[in-house]
Amino acid sequence: MTTAFGTLAATLRTRVPELGIDLDTWTRRMMRWHFDPRTASPFWAARRGSLGFDPVKDVDGFAALELFGLFDKAELRAAHARDLLPRGYRDRPFRVFETGGTTGAPCRIVNVTRLAYDVEIYRMVLEARGVAGGDVLAMTPSGPHAYGHFVEGLADSWRGAVHSIDFDPRWVKAALRSGGEADAYTVHLVDQTLTLLTAERPALLFTTSRLLLELAMRLPRPLRAYGVRAVCTGGTSCTAAEARFLREEHLAGVQWIDTYGNTLVGHALQGDAAAGAAAGLPDGAGHSYHLPPPFAVLRVVDPTDPWREVAVGGRGRVRATTLLEDLFLPNLLERDSAVRTGPHPWFPWDGVAAVRPFRADGEGSAEAVEGVY
Repeated sequence: MTTAFGTLAATLRTRVPELGIDLDTWTRRMMRWHFDPRTASPFWAARRGSLGFDPVKDVDGFAALELFGLFDKAELRAAHARDLLPRGYRDRPFRVFETGGTTGAPCRIVNVTRLAYDVEIYRMVLEARGVAGGDVLAMTPSGPHAYGHFVEGLADSWRGAVHSIDFDPRWVKAALRSGGEADAYTVHLVDQTLTLLTAERPALLFTTSRLLLELAMRLPRPLRAYGVRAVCTGGTSCTAAEARFLREEHLAGVQWIDTYGNTLVGHALQGDAAAGAAAGLPDGAGHSYHLPPPFAVLRVVDPTDPWREVAVGGRGRVRATTLLEDLFLPNLLERDSAVRTGPHPWFPWDGVAAVRPFRADGEGSAEAVEGVY
């Protein structure tokens, strides 16, 4: 099955009907789900009485989620995974995923439906680019991390093989926090990947931009020579100079598909500048990222006032809300700074561009330790 980018938004809504539901309508549905005693998770059910408002009656649309205030990630870190599982899904199989610990101790979430949504949406993007199918090399975090499970689900959707490496992103971050270096562990990751590239000739490579740079430095030949048709990256970002180096020296004849996001918000999809840049896209940004509502929404807000959204073209801090049956996180201030863009021809929702770590002084985050992810 193929999808044209000109009809991608309509196709997304056909194959994932929830994407066609109005954001306010979906918000009201999620309030009923997350706060009805029959379907709510113990985590949110226990908080209903102390909110100071009735989420089912008082939240009449997405804007009213401001009543929750800013979400404190420490509450999620302290929660038992079982308490995050909605009672409405108590008879469904689920998995526990963990974040990479970029800003501190990892957070846990449960997955029942979210991964299936992510797989179907991303598969349609690959179909539109003509690269869906084939075997996959996952140079991605493994174990409890959602990225590796997502890649496996994607390959399963077309019965592709997944060749995975052992990859614990926390090892690198722990080394960096203690004053060490990431070089030895990065070499370990690259060595595993080189072996699989040569032996298996995968059609798709999933990794992070930072690791793609490290891999490129060690490759004796361009990626296309190993059978790779597309590289899909997420997590850390490259500078404009690094991206230009990769495209010119190592990615000739290979599509590069990037996303912005994380375990808590999902995948914001890349809108290429060549296809018609989103309004407000800054010079040199290359592309914008668009997170499909109503599952999650990104807002770019004034760092001094998290309830005031900046104008299109303005830079601010990213505020995210996740609205899924298995994960509700209202008004989470992310560790990132970004420029707000308008809609893209492929993705008719506001987006973000020129993403970089946030710091109150405007220079980047003092808390975030990205490492290779």
